Amino acid sequence: MAERNRRTVRDLRRGNRTAVLQRLYFDGPMSRQALGPATGLSSGSVSNVVAELTADGLLEEAGVVESDGGRPRTLLRVAPSSGHLIGVDVGETRVRVEAFDVALEELARTERPLATDGYDVDLIVQHIKDCIAELTAEAEIDPARLLGVGVGVPGIVDGTDPRGTVVHGQTIGWGAVPLERLLRSAVDLPDETAWYIDNGAKALGQAEMWFGGGRGARDAAIVLFGSGVGACIVTDGTINGGPRGAPGEWGHLTVSVRGRRCRCGARGCLEAYAGSEALLQRWQEAGGQLPEGADEETGVTALLAAARPADGSDPDPVAVAVLDETAEYLGAGISDLINLFSPERVLIGGWAGLQLGPYMLPAVRTYADGYALRHPAARVTIELGRLGPDAVTVGAATLPLADFFTRGGRRPEPAREHGEAEAAPDWQNVLENRVPR
Repeated sequence: MAERNRRTVRDLRRGNRTAVLQRLYFDGPMSRQALGPATGLSSGSVSNVVAELTADGLLEEAGVVESDGGRPRTLLRVAPSSGHLIGVDVGETRVRVEAFDVALEELARTERPLATDGYDVDLIVQHIKDCIAELTAEAEIDPARLLGVGVGVPGIVDGTDPRGTVVHGQTIGWGAVPLERLLRSAVDLPDETAWYIDNGAKALGQAEMWFGGGRGARDAAIVLFGSGVGACIVTDGTINGGPRGAPGEWGHLTVSVRGRRCRCGARGCLEAYAGSEALLQRWQEAGGQLPEGADEETGVTALLAAARPADGSDPDPVAVAVLDETAEYLGAGISDLINLFSPERVLIGGWAGLQLGPYMLPAVRTYADGYALRHPAARVTIELGRLGPDAVTVGAATLPLADFFTRGGRRPEPAREHGEAEAAPDWQNVLENRVPR
């Protein structure tokens, strides 16, 4: 028997609010008259939704435009001041935190460096706690107006655990870390604050699809190239993931049987050849010299300078060879994405990808085309991401914003305590309270 359509009037109203909010956010400002064709809603529905959203403080006027033979039309936009967002990037070299308004205008930012010897969970939680306290004070953010905190992390993210979101970060020594519970306990925010924790590559992918090089594409692959490598896959406009919504761990695709040892413990992973940590190791093994006390970012800068000297002197052939080999492995890995998903676009982001991209991109394209099947390779473009090295932080902030839109501009309801009874549906309350005639 066909499943009954369980959509309610409340669902319909929420869907209409979502349609108007998203259209104004991504394509606005726009008049009421233009919203109808843009959203597929009737003029009456648009008027009702706009009135509701304006009363809720989510929409504001943004000027007027002349109309053909009629009165000027008022333009509407999503009010930037209707809420605040916090984005957190737990990266390889630092924890970066930014506060935004709803228009994703940066209000304040801060960061804390990370040691090179690992990811201490307690230290990272402390860094996030301190950064959020600093930003909320500097930007004068009322926690009650905070739409949520988004956090991008390395590894596989499981949002189905009853303890809250759990992170499995094998390459950084995290085994089933209950990160949401730890953050809720440590950070001085109201208990009802919504936390959105996801893989950093997925956060980067959403940012690039919303605001960067992915806009307009239906099928794309966004590559995060830092100390390690990861990828976010977008199919038919939807960001896909692996088990339980976690993006597939592309960096741990085997590219060389019995090859180099990866940080995850296996041999021959793409990350063991294409990540910046492995890149610098291979350069040193080949005779390259890192600056004294250099971190990864300084080391990559030195490697690039050796391969392309600014003074016009001859390039170091060892540095050139190591970068070319890295481009080949990265191109081969991208060819697998092309063969598997046939994207229109591949975007390379992450701090190392953006730093090395101008030098390596032509070779990466050549190798990807050479390793991929001709038909899917013919339709793909490979470019650098457009949002810069802070894109994961922006992407993390879009996680609560996307949920806010999905809810029609309403905040998440506070989670029920364990054992608390679920509220009865409205129809049941109506029937139980009905007075017999």
